Amino acid sequence: MAIASPGATLRDEQQLIASIVEMMKQEQQLLVSADADGLAALTPEKLKLAQKAAELSRIRHKALGAAGFPAVEAGMEPWLAVGGNDAVRADWDRLLELARQAKELNRVNGMLVNKQLAQTTGTLNAIRGDSPAGGVYGASGQTLSAGPSRRFVVG
Repeated sequence: MAIASPGATLRDEQQLIASIVEMMKQEQQLLVSADADGLAALTPEKLKLAQKAAELSRIRHKALGAAGFPAVEAGMEPWLAVGGNDAVRADWDRLLELARQAKELNRVNGMLVNKQLAQTTGTLNAIRGDSPAGGVYGASGQTLSAGPSRRFVVG
């Protein structure tokens, strides 16, 4: 697909990243409420959008390279200095802002995932007996006794 300008994909990229940002906000709520089913449904949709955004970014990078600029994100600034206009600059700035929002949401969501993972691991360790207090269930899945028996021998 030939593209006339590195700025041609920016609006489509903005829409995709804005959609990803909204999904990440939903993801955050699902993480807070520990809704595993909701997360499972959301993840493939988010992945599809991310793949589309990556493809548009590759197209923009190719256009930058064809125009004689570095075919990476950093190539946009020199291109804008000589080949852009105010509208394209505004589109690029908006895309960068959306990307910053997505990065921050990703950081916070990652922290939420790690917190839930730590809680789940702690619970599993307690159930399996990996804690100093011992476990609730043995390897066979049967309930363990709470401690030594106090049976009396009558003789």
